[in-house]
Amino acid sequence: MSIFVPESPGLLLAANSTIPTMIKQILAKLPRKSSKSNQNYSDGSNATAAADLTNNGSFTNTCNVISSRLNVVKKMSSSIFPTSNGDMIQPHLSFKDVQSSEKSRLLISKLNLCSIVYDFNDQDKDNVEKDQKRQVLVEILDYLGSDSVKLSEPAMSAICKTCGNNLFREFPPKYSDSPRGETEDEDPWFDPAWSHLQLVYDILLRFVSLTSLDPKVAKQYIDHPFLLKLLNLFDSEDPRERDCLKSVLHRIYGKFMVHRSFIRMAVSNIMYQFVYETEKHNGIAELLEIFGSVISGFTLPLKKEHKAFLSRVLIPLHKPKSVGSYHHQLTYCVVQFIEKDPKLTSVVINGLLKYWPVTSSQKQLMFLSELEEVLEIIRTDEFEKIMVPLFRRVKCCLDSYHFQVAERAHFLWNNEHIRHLIMCNRQVIMPIVFSSIQQNSKKHRNRTVLNLAQNVMKMFNDADEQLVLSCQGKVEEDKSATTMVAERRRLTWERLETVASGGFVFQHIVGSVSVLEKTNTATCVSCQ
Repeated sequence: MSIFVPESPGLLLAANSTIPTMIKQILAKLPRKSSKSNQNYSDGSNATAAADLTNNGSFTNTCNVISSRLNVVKKMSSSIFPTSNGDMIQPHLSFKDVQSSEKSRLLISKLNLCSIVYDFNDQDKDNVEKDQKRQVLVEILDYLGSDSVKLSEPAMSAICKTCGNNLFREFPPKYSDSPRGETEDEDPWFDPAWSHLQLVYDILLRFVSLTSLDPKVAKQYIDHPFLLKLLNLFDSEDPRERDCLKSVLHRIYGKFMVHRSFIRMAVSNIMYQFVYETEKHNGIAELLEIFGSVISGFTLPLKKEHKAFLSRVLIPLHKPKSVGSYHHQLTYCVVQFIEKDPKLTSVVINGLLKYWPVTSSQKQLMFLSELEEVLEIIRTDEFEKIMVPLFRRVKCCLDSYHFQVAERAHFLWNNEHIRHLIMCNRQVIMPIVFSSIQQNSKKHRNRTVLNLAQNVMKMFNDADEQLVLSCQGKVEEDKSATTMVAERRRLTWERLETVASGGFVFQHIVGSVSVLEKTNTATCVSCQ
């Protein structure tokens, strides 16, 4: 094996002098740290390197200088880009295995992992990743449950981002023609991804419930677009999801005062669309349940905005066919308004009479039940304003062919407060309903209605026997008048049949009036 040896020592010296010069040029182009310590370190390193190279030393010291300079560059880059992938904490680590100063970064790393959404329609796909994500979600939930946790702004942003990626989604269109709640055999639909969704909802609820959470800081992440997307989720067909949403929205409304007006406006818009456009929405009951507690917190006197919500939202909600699915919550909200301002009672009752059902017996039963709750808290002066149109409607219910409607109407007299109001105004109310109650007390196919009507008649006799006699006389007069009208109507039709059988035809005479028309007119005049 031959070894190359320079012919002259001058070539070796030239080569040795060229290499240090190239290294100096490379070192000069590397960035220098601004701190004095690093500058002194760099200067010392340069001086050492220059001395070594001048003395034609080996390349070992030169390599050490390059390594030290590269370490400086690496430290500078890590300080400028702290969130680079190289510095991210592995999300599979436990919070117990890291220092307190690193827990926030670990939380963000775990949240980024949970931002990935998997398809649960295919049960055999990504099972390992799904289980891993669920375990990480449980860890995040446990971490947020500690009392000492205090989140940084990047952590708040990561939580809202993860919740949005998992929760905010479009629901499939509704193909059913009947609104939810109309069919008793309709089974609720359950989301197959609920094992993940439930944990995400719990994380969001725990996040907004933190005592250390500053609403002034968090409002930039829980903003209006976030709330609108959250409210749209109330249309989910999964009752478990709507129940979680109810808890989350209630906590947000209580904590973020700056968003309260916007939430009320957004909910009003949802109900406007439901009442006047689609009549299809799955979360009306939950939204009304939230507003039941919201209304109880209104200050007096009530604002115009709040009164408008009663007259433009709550009262028209009695109109849709699916009112049975949310009527209990609707009644509670209406009663809350009346307890706040008793003067609104007449507005509510007039609204009930406006939307009173005519053909649906089930809705009539619901309206009578709500009417009884309203009348239990009504004041005497407000009752006097609406008692005439109200008991005209009650009379129609007493005459109903549906025995349950008639029975429910008679139950009004079993309420002590309502009975007191009726007896105090019996001079006006008794003549309106007396004929119906008297007829039901004498003959009715349902035994319960018959007994209730007899009890009411006994109340009337005990309260004012003279008024009962007067009402009986009025009923007899009305019957006589009805009999006379029926007899006149019969005679009129007999004359018309006689005219028709006598061969008369529609012969036009003076004034372009037919003989039949003249005969009919004369007959009507003679009946008067």
